[in-house]
Amino acid sequence: SEMSLKLARSLAKNLSIPLKTISIDELYQNYLDLLAPEFDKKESDTPEENLQARLRGNILMAFSNKFHALVLSTGNKSELAVGYCTLYGDMAGGLAVISDIPKTMVYELARYINRDSEVIPTGIIDRPPSAELKPDQTDQDSLPPYDILDQILKAYIEDRRSISVIKEMGFEKAVVEDVVRRIDRSEYKRRQAPPGLKVTTKAFGRGRRCPIACK
Repeated sequence: SEMSLKLARSLAKNLSIPLKTISIDELYQNYLDLLAPEFDKKESDTPEENLQARLRGNILMAFSNKFHALVLSTGNKSELAVGYCTLYGDMAGGLAVISDIPKTMVYELARYINRDSEVIPTGIIDRPPSAELKPDQTDQDSLPPYDILDQILKAYIEDRRSISVIKEMGFEKAVVEDVVRRIDRSEYKRRQAPPGLKVTTKAFGRGRRCPIACK
């Protein structure tokens, strides 16, 4: 969206870092044309959305190779936990800086960074989070609100609580079961993620490893 571009420009200016804008429109359309006969006029959905993220990841890795720079993948712990991330897309990179920081903590850190002056534009913090892979998309179309999700994640991953115990903490049965299902099914993605920095008591990777092929 134009709002994202505007906020990105403001953030880059505040941090005094160079900003490059590279269009993927033509590449994306070429992919759609290439796949159209195979997709057989099926309705556009997740595969077409993820193509955008994978094209971006490919371009970022090209810059990494050419300029000997490390790509920092952007996923936080909440997204990685439930698989709300694109394999070989936004998961591409050499270091996952915030992979052990839940989304709610990301917001807390952003506000802390802004304690004296606005470094991170408040529009980034206040707007509804979105992958922006389709019009009017928000994270909450697919996930519970992050303040609820992060409590369930902490109980299941860090505190090793069972589903029944988490339900007794006051969360809806269907929500808990769906979140736990997403966590368990996303292990194969996390196994392919870049290494991250450990912040909480139990980080993904060496801190928490589960069988991929079990059910």
